[in-house]
Amino acid sequence: KTMKLSENDSTVTEFLLAGLTDQLQLPLFLLFLGIYWVTVMGNLGMILLIAACPLLHTPMYYFLGSLSFIDLCYSTVITPKMLVNFLGKNTILYSECMAQLFFFAVFAVAEGYLLTAMAYDRYIAVCNPLLYHVIMPPRLCSLLVLVSFTLGILSAVAHTSAMMKLDFCQSHIISHYFCDVLPLLNLSCSSTHLNELLLFLIAGFNTLVPTLAVAVSYTFIFCSVLHIRSSEGRSKAFGTCSSHLMTVGIFFGSITYMYFKPPSSNSLEQEKVSSVFYTTVIPMLNPLIYSLRNQDVKKALRRVWMGR
Repeated sequence: KTMKLSENDSTVTEFLLAGLTDQLQLPLFLLFLGIYWVTVMGNLGMILLIAACPLLHTPMYYFLGSLSFIDLCYSTVITPKMLVNFLGKNTILYSECMAQLFFFAVFAVAEGYLLTAMAYDRYIAVCNPLLYHVIMPPRLCSLLVLVSFTLGILSAVAHTSAMMKLDFCQSHIISHYFCDVLPLLNLSCSSTHLNELLLFLIAGFNTLVPTLAVAVSYTFIFCSVLHIRSSEGRSKAFGTCSSHLMTVGIFFGSITYMYFKPPSSNSLEQEKVSSVFYTTVIPMLNPLIYSLRNQDVKKALRRVWMGR
């Protein structure tokens, strides 16, 4: 497909997404369609369950409902376009590409900070259980969620505005299945120094700060749990944190692998696999991890199912 250029022949108006792979298009379409269906049903179900069941009207589940909302939006920004690509319709307008980049950055950064807020919530629940509702009032919970989204929006504005100043006049084929920062920078025929600096500073800050905060929270949690004498008490305390730890490990692990590895260490195909984890798999896994490993959620499901 020939590249469409604007009147000054310097700015591409349409990109081609190379996609995840050239092989097994129909099986992969069905696989990711199934993943997206489970993601939507799981996260939407979690949001409705938390809203409908008074048992779950606590700070922990307020954060979990917010996480489900982010995962639902996050997946919707990426997966439907991926599904269309599998059917051979792999063009994306410049405006659509910038919009996808913007919302991807918003929800990716917001999820990182929300997971940090959830780590703080678990720290208070384990280390100061008697003061839990005093230290974590609804107003503070809402403020932490608002801050997460604000930092996401600020990061997205910085990345997208810098990207929109670049010229794309060489190739219009994005070697990825969505409009991410690194593949777009590879296409630009103008200087990307500012973009690379922003990526290093913003992505570094948005990864390092949450990771350190989560590590500090869990250091205190583990120290507190080790002082619990009964094995049943220790098991219960670890149980409240294990789901969150699993989510944090997968999310920050795949993000770090994608953006902070040495440039020549892995092929583009491996980068795409890493991207699949945090753009499609994690949004599907989060509600499953929290629902299958959480007694309160199971109890709430039974109550709703029985009409109580």
